[in-house]
Amino acid sequence: MTEPTTHVPRRIAAVIVNSLKGGVVPRVGLPYVTVGREREIQALLHDLELVADGGASFRFLVGRYGSGKSFLLQTIRNHAMGRGFVVCDADLSPERRFQGGNGQGLATYRELIRNLSTKTRPEGGALNLILDRWVSNVQAQVQVEDGLVPEDAGFSPAMEARILSTVQSLQELVHGYDFARLLTMYWHAHLEGDDDTKANVTRWFRGEYRNKTEARQELGVNIAIGDDDWYDYLKLFAAFLRGAGYQGLVVLVDELVNLYKIPNAISRQYNYEKILTMYNDTLQGKASHLGIIMSGTPQTIQDRRRGLYSYEALRSRLTQGRFAQGGFADLLAPVIELQPLTHEELLVLVEKLADIHVGLFGYERTIGQDDLMAFLQAEFGRVGADTHLTPREVIRDFVELLDILFQNPQLDAADLLGNEQFQTPVAAPRPAPTRRANMPAEAVAPTSLAAAGQGHVSPAQATPRQQDEFAEFKI
Repeated sequence: MTEPTTHVPRRIAAVIVNSLKGGVVPRVGLPYVTVGREREIQALLHDLELVADGGASFRFLVGRYGSGKSFLLQTIRNHAMGRGFVVCDADLSPERRFQGGNGQGLATYRELIRNLSTKTRPEGGALNLILDRWVSNVQAQVQVEDGLVPEDAGFSPAMEARILSTVQSLQELVHGYDFARLLTMYWHAHLEGDDDTKANVTRWFRGEYRNKTEARQELGVNIAIGDDDWYDYLKLFAAFLRGAGYQGLVVLVDELVNLYKIPNAISRQYNYEKILTMYNDTLQGKASHLGIIMSGTPQTIQDRRRGLYSYEALRSRLTQGRFAQGGFADLLAPVIELQPLTHEELLVLVEKLADIHVGLFGYERTIGQDDLMAFLQAEFGRVGADTHLTPREVIRDFVELLDILFQNPQLDAADLLGNEQFQTPVAAPRPAPTRRANMPAEAVAPTSLAAAGQGHVSPAQATPRQQDEFAEFKI
């Protein structure tokens, strides 16, 4: 038996286990199960430093279903909040796009604003918290720099002047005048205790006004956030957040495949044009304190018929150059292709999951190092594992194994690992993964253990070459 090395709170352990078994990424507890991706994470954290310094960044994460794109997005989300950024995220869907004739673009904006998250409000819904912190920061500046307190007669005029000075820089941006006006209106409502006006201003920032007429009647502004201009307001938010005491805004967009699935070619092109606008703004310095990360499958990005590469302006900007060939990955490029986790990384991951499972259910761990290696050998020994087995499937199978062992203490891991279930193919064929940079092909996955038609191969049955591959698992 191996004792758990890290204590994980039961609430967090439950979220981790249940989420991973369900095939989704947990929103909390990621540091307990993060394995590998060090180079990718470091590259994205470098982007955060640029954003904090007043710059902007744009990245695409590319990988097959279950390869860890969403996991990496959530990891960066947690890192960003810990460093003082505001983070917003959204999954695209048929109802949420970048551009659309039926409010799909505005729906994406609303989802992003609804999911505004900070270190103190990681679950989302942080808009009011951010606005109130901005007011508090301005008050603190007046007290420190002007030597005034709220009881002084000159405090309110000083606050007014300070707020006007703060929002003046925003007025230079597109729609900045109305954005600044709404901020000033929020301050006055805060000063006067007018909760109704504060709620209406918040509604406006959330994009909940259907048209200009409704906004003019309730707030006196002749503008409402719409399908065509919502991205301009994200840029305004990013610039505003710096003055509110944050490092900037990080925007995470998942499920780009839903753009690939748009049946109408013209609609797809409109969405790709919007992505091009975001890409150009960030890399040309037209946006500040803004980081954008999007994720999708290789087909979504690289397909010349329907993917992003079908839009020549994007393809010419995103396609890798001649020197990023032969297994040498450029992690500073706009597109980061996620490579499969190595055997050693997967072994560490399942070890962590075994400890978390023990801590959650409070039983004596019986699954040992040899069992963990046997599990991975069984997983990768199945027909088709070499082309389309993903970390998501491995993790889901392992959690299921742990659950069954816990519920049936009379069994041991060897009983289940010898089951014929492990000899079945792994779903439908998919393109083979590209091996990790500077790593020989034999080390990517023990794929030759199960050549087509061979099924599961045990160490005892293996040929000398196959036994060498099994030896990768030995510690």
